[in-house]
Amino acid sequence: MKMSNKIICFVKELNPVTKLILVLCLGVGCMIYPSPFLGYGILIVTSIFGGFIGMGKKISLVLLEFGVPVTFMLLFIQGLYSPKNFTIIADLGFAQVGLEGTLYALKISSTLLVFLCTFYIFMQTTKNSETVAALTQSGLNMKIGYLILASLNVVPQMQRKVKIIQEAQESRGVEVTGNFVQRAKAFFPLIGPVVLSSLTDAQERGMTLETRGFSINGVKPTSFIEVKHSNADPLLKIFSGSFIVFCILKRFFEMRG
Repeated sequence: MKMSNKIICFVKELNPVTKLILVLCLGVGCMIYPSPFLGYGILIVTSIFGGFIGMGKKISLVLLEFGVPVTFMLLFIQGLYSPKNFTIIADLGFAQVGLEGTLYALKISSTLLVFLCTFYIFMQTTKNSETVAALTQSGLNMKIGYLILASLNVVPQMQRKVKIIQEAQESRGVEVTGNFVQRAKAFFPLIGPVVLSSLTDAQERGMTLETRGFSINGVKPTSFIEVKHSNADPLLKIFSGSFIVFCILKRFFEMRG
């Protein structure tokens, strides 16, 4: 338990930009690397790491509910019908399974899952406001940062509004549970109020920002959010860059060979 808490604190103390660079480099590196096995190795490490920080069950559900169906679908399409297939590894009668298409399908699958799992851990261990504040401090335009923050907060805000409206309807005697038809009847009337209230909130936030001088030029903006920095940030950035270089060199020598 103590080790788990130390790992969680270590992750949360990292700079959001560093974590974002690491996520992107791992995904892009798997995309560049010629073999799919690097991606699956990273997935194993990611799953173990997720278990240490208490997210092992959620990552396993992501892999089972999304990864397994997508992998089988890609294997079926690429393994049987890819034009890249020259080496036949199995004959099913109605079609032949090709080695090249199978490896390509596994590479796409592993890359998607690495992006998904690492970004999921990033989102769960980093607040959206901290991410935008770190990006803004790194030189990102304030308006772009606001758009990113607003986009990231849309789904949570709408979920909270749906829950509030459902509780209000339930308190008035409206049936919001039961079979699929009953839930659908209760859900569709929520769409209009939720969308309209979200648009109203966005407009009000925009007006509030303008009254506080959000668009004033020539003034250095300040932030209430303290951007965290850790001693491990430079090391992780060096590791991310080295990982990309390694994948590029491996791909280069593979193509020459």
